[in-house]
Amino acid sequence: MSLRVYNTLSGKKEEFKPIEPGKVRMYVCGVTVYDYCHIGHARANIVFDIIYRYLQYAGYDVTYVRNYTDVDDKIIKRANERGISSRELSEEFIRAFDEDMATLGLALPTHQPKATDYIAEIIAICEKLISKGLAYEAGGDVYYRVRKFPGYLKLSKRNMEEMQAGARIAPGEQKEDPMDFALWKAAKPGEPSWESPWGAGRPGWHIECSAMSSSLLGETFDIHGGGRDLIFPHHENEIAQSEGASGKPFVNYWLHNGFVNVDQEKMSKSLGNFFTIRDILKSYDPEVLRFFILTAHYRSPIDFSDQNLKEAKAGLSRFYEALKAADETLRSHPLPERPVCPEISDAEREIYDRIENLEDLFAAAMDDDFNTAAAIGHLFEAVRGINRLIGEARFDECNLSLRVIEDGAKKLRELGGVLGLFGSDPVAWLEGQKSAGLQGAGLSAEAIEELIEERRAARQNRDFARADQIRDALAAQGIELLDSKDGTSWKVK
Repeated sequence: MSLRVYNTLSGKKEEFKPIEPGKVRMYVCGVTVYDYCHIGHARANIVFDIIYRYLQYAGYDVTYVRNYTDVDDKIIKRANERGISSRELSEEFIRAFDEDMATLGLALPTHQPKATDYIAEIIAICEKLISKGLAYEAGGDVYYRVRKFPGYLKLSKRNMEEMQAGARIAPGEQKEDPMDFALWKAAKPGEPSWESPWGAGRPGWHIECSAMSSSLLGETFDIHGGGRDLIFPHHENEIAQSEGASGKPFVNYWLHNGFVNVDQEKMSKSLGNFFTIRDILKSYDPEVLRFFILTAHYRSPIDFSDQNLKEAKAGLSRFYEALKAADETLRSHPLPERPVCPEISDAEREIYDRIENLEDLFAAAMDDDFNTAAAIGHLFEAVRGINRLIGEARFDECNLSLRVIEDGAKKLRELGGVLGLFGSDPVAWLEGQKSAGLQGAGLSAEAIEELIEERRAARQNRDFARADQIRDALAAQGIELLDSKDGTSWKVK
């Protein structure tokens, strides 16, 4: 199966055909660096990190550009409030962004340009657009004439006349048409500025990405990504600027991730349901957040809640528990070179075939518009098979089950790595989650072991009411007891 992606421009899935065979050029809009990143930023960046990783796994040579917007109205306002320069503020939050993305396990893009390093390129695009009659200077500002670009709104599929009805010219603007947008803004007192043919000023938001992407990837490239909220006006205006200047198609495939809702409401500061990545990581391991995001298709909305994070933690724990059990089984039963025994049951054959075909199943899911939810579903099926083999394996002279357990664990780690998952030592990761859970519950491992021993004694004395009371009390604090023929163990739910 060849890779198919949903292209926002066409509104349908298309076979992915890069401009240059074997190579992919991809640009993803980064953050405006004036504050700490929130869960929405986490989703967008994790989504395109996975797309980057999978394209490399599929054999492509990928040039991945993710920018920093380091000059903007919000940056200037926040810097003035704090009494520092815009550069100081932007550098502070670039460092914070880099720290957050490293904590989330993101691979570094090929290039991470800053808008302020591309002022000359921005001015050059503005001059070209003016020379073509697509832009004009007015009082030191430069505006784009949207009605002169025939393809305007082809990405967002909006209606120009309906938008015109609600458009207004703000005080101080000298637009010819309310729909026109700023490419260059004349300097105001106390703002950062650069010299230009139209006087001192600074770039508008949209023109920055046109300059950075074309400089690093060429006038036409393969993939442009970002959140759905960027489709209009940002990406629409990028198309108008870039295609207006070059006369060539800007991007072949537009990919957009869905919104993040919080407890089924849109996340916003006004609703008080706004969470930074740093807030979340006080309570959850970074890999839990990554796993949570990947359990939904990237184009779908995703509901962020404490309960959903707990479920993601439980799901991720199942993988680590399976890898831990596989490692322990393989250590206990060495694998000498012996012939594979052909006499196996139908149930065993089903497990063996699923694990043998796991890479193909994984690739088929990811080739269907990067369907990480389906890919993780196939990995879960492999975990179920591994666990069943560990529980029922005939560790006889042929060692077939052991070989399949070994192969399954290896494939889980390799394919998990494509998703940025399962890279930790299973014992250490599970112990870390247990310790974190104990801190949240206000319990110690010693106290839990004492209660387990008390419960064992109660059951031995047939005091089942007390035994159940201990179990229920621990469950209420997030501690699950696991009874087996070898005794009772526990884990944090």
